[in-house]
Amino acid sequence: MAAISVPGVTRRGLTWIIAGAPRREFWSRSREEEKPVGAETVEEVKKEPILVCPPLRSRTYIPPEDLQSRLESHVREIFGSSAPSDWQDISLEDGHLKFGFLARLADDLGHAVPNSRLCEMSRVRDVLDFYKVPIQERSKFDELIASNLPPNLKITWGY
Repeated sequence: MAAISVPGVTRRGLTWIIAGAPRREFWSRSREEEKPVGAETVEEVKKEPILVCPPLRSRTYIPPEDLQSRLESHVREIFGSSAPSDWQDISLEDGHLKFGFLARLADDLGHAVPNSRLCEMSRVRDVLDFYKVPIQERSKFDELIASNLPPNLKITWGY
């Protein structure tokens, strides 16, 4: 093992002594170079906007009048012109074709099949039945207020 000689540095026991500088001065230099976190950086953090949750998506869906013709055109695009004349009975067992078909419909109609219902979509007829059902975003309380309530029953929101 080779010894390294540095001028001005000696070792006495387990401690190293640097010539011309007391120990406190040597170790305190690194502390002086660090800048303490000032009020300027804290104020900058406070000025940044607080993240806010995005507004909820509207789940309202009203089926278009030409739903059946749209589905048929998408079936012809995905499955080709060799699709049978009874296009509603086409099987969706192939995952790639099923994904492509449902993704195009979701983009076109603005309403996607939820994950929990994907396993129910085994034929194009099932997809057509799903997209025929309108969805209204109303709570049960909104439905109660809109319905004809008996005169002795009232719903008060400002509780």
